[in-house]
Amino acid sequence: MLLQVEDLHVHFLTQSGEIPALRGVSFSIEKAESVAIVGESGSGKSVTALSLTKLLESPPAVYKKGKILYEGVDLLALSQKELRKYRGGEIAYVFQEPSTSLNPVYSIGFQLLEAIELHQPHLKDKKVLGLEVLQKVGIVDCQRVWKSYPHELSGGMQQRVMIAMALLCKPKLLVADEPTTALDVTIQAQILELFAKIQKDLAMSVLLITHNFGIVKGFSDRVVVMFRGQVVEEGPTEKVIYSPTHPYTKALIDCVPRLGEKGKRLRAIDYSLIESSLNL
Repeated sequence: MLLQVEDLHVHFLTQSGEIPALRGVSFSIEKAESVAIVGESGSGKSVTALSLTKLLESPPAVYKKGKILYEGVDLLALSQKELRKYRGGEIAYVFQEPSTSLNPVYSIGFQLLEAIELHQPHLKDKKVLGLEVLQKVGIVDCQRVWKSYPHELSGGMQQRVMIAMALLCKPKLLVADEPTTALDVTIQAQILELFAKIQKDLAMSVLLITHNFGIVKGFSDRVVVMFRGQVVEEGPTEKVIYSPTHPYTKALIDCVPRLGEKGKRLRAIDYSLIESSLNL
């Protein structure tokens, strides 16, 4: 077992008191496995992802209860200094807005070298590694991209650079938080294919955070469905998609637009049928 989240409760401090964001979240990720967490905005997907290495600022975030076991080590029990070993080196992140993750005043090469210096300071030829990892994510004109600034690259190219940065330290777990949201459909498919190839080639685990059931099939081995801070269903991808057991999962799948349904009204979720099944 690579990662195991057990009964995770996370609250946020507000002027009105503590607001629960995660309510007993539990799931696991095996080595070399791809898992997708699916749910609407506000369901707790990103909070779960950021909690894995305590990236949520505390306060206002409060880790009330639970364990996050990475190869047997409880990450919630570690100090910020101890967590540096795991952030980037063991667990790396790719976020949905690469333009906000890249520093606009520094070249891509400078930012790659900075990441290498942080995690592999003793490496002699850092530029060679940087160019190699750019090639690995499908960037052909590596020398041009190396000298470029973020605004000179397309959104898809920026996202490939972010994936390259995440791969620099050969993490065992790559967390992709809505990595295709800001991209058009064609580029979305390319990025997902890239994630699948990397996961296979490097035998790396991938945690995909998404609101779209349409991109899960064919990518993930298992699916975790979240609603209002709770896991409402979990299982093999094919089983969850074709034989969902929870009404929220069924409603989410029904909302996916389908070819050949031109002119039909988009389906909406009837929350009154779902809330009665939750332990709120």
